Amino acid sequence: MTITSTTGTARTGTRGEPLNPGNHTGSVDKAETVALLERGRTLSTPVLREAVDRLAAPMDTVAAYHFGWIDAQGNPADGDGGKAVRPALALLSAEAAGAPAEVGVPGAVAVELVHNFSLLHDDLMDGDEQRRHRDTVWKVHGPAQAILVGDALFALANEVLLELGTVEAGRATRRLTTASRKLIDGQAQDISYEHRERVSVEECLEMEGNKTGALLACAASIGAVLGGADDRTADQLEEYGYHLGLAFQAVDDLLGIWGDPDSTGKQTWSDLRQRKKSLPVVAALAAGGPASEELARLLAEDAKSSDFENFSEAEFAHRAALIEQAGGRQWTADEARRQHAVAVRALDGVEMPQRVREQLVALADFVVVRKR
Repeated sequence: MTITSTTGTARTGTRGEPLNPGNHTGSVDKAETVALLERGRTLSTPVLREAVDRLAAPMDTVAAYHFGWIDAQGNPADGDGGKAVRPALALLSAEAAGAPAEVGVPGAVAVELVHNFSLLHDDLMDGDEQRRHRDTVWKVHGPAQAILVGDALFALANEVLLELGTVEAGRATRRLTTASRKLIDGQAQDISYEHRERVSVEECLEMEGNKTGALLACAASIGAVLGGADDRTADQLEEYGYHLGLAFQAVDDLLGIWGDPDSTGKQTWSDLRQRKKSLPVVAALAAGGPASEELARLLAEDAKSSDFENFSEAEFAHRAALIEQAGGRQWTADEARRQHAVAVRALDGVEMPQRVREQLVALADFVVVRKR
């Protein structure tokens, strides 16, 4: 089987080099895009902190550590709180429906709570010891606290929305719970694929659509729902967010193998160490040819190895090189661009202020052009 690109050539270049989605942003420059992300973080963080403060001790402290507000000793910290794409989308979503950005804040907070619930559990299930350049919660506070705090954040997400007491809040909660269920489906698929020799590209895309696309789709529509948008508008914004999520995950998959640890906050060859069947891997395995066949043989042997954790850097580098030789890296870069293009086209079906449209496109560009 040969895997062919569905778009024009994407640029991957050297280790960690960003992709180039093309120039869609009009008059929205990089500084304005960064300001949109910062606005999402600034407006949502106080409400997020208030929600976390409701948790019983020590869960409140453990959650504060996870969000980067304190260090492992409980001292105030200014940690990396993540890219804040989801809050930015929720606020722009409200503006797309003609409402003030602030209307989308409860939705932004709810989505962030669900997202971080998934991170806490994923880090434990995957055995990840680092996130955002710090030890993960389970590493510092133990597996039990990681599970409990994740569960608590999930419950808080629904509470933050439902306490608004409006019809729109009920509609928003339904979309959030559906997205959460799909996210969990995706994580279950991801784990099951680690133990299979072969996963198809279609299966991988379905898994990533659930694990990443569903929640970004919710973020892109939840503010509009809270702002009174009809279901057709919300569905179209979800379509934008879903394909944006697939682009986002494709870039994550590239960074999970070739990303710079200083930028990503994770180990070198992170996804290879975890035996993840990410898009570059499955595309390379499906491509056929000598590199693909050697990769398949090595991964089959790896699955049976009792010494996998002690592999050298050179062994992981060799597997990464085979993935690239088989075309997995280029195919994934092309797929990121294709999903980006589909996401941008979905906005054509929504009536909204032109400036908001340009900002949504700029955020889509940001998702594809990043190094972490």
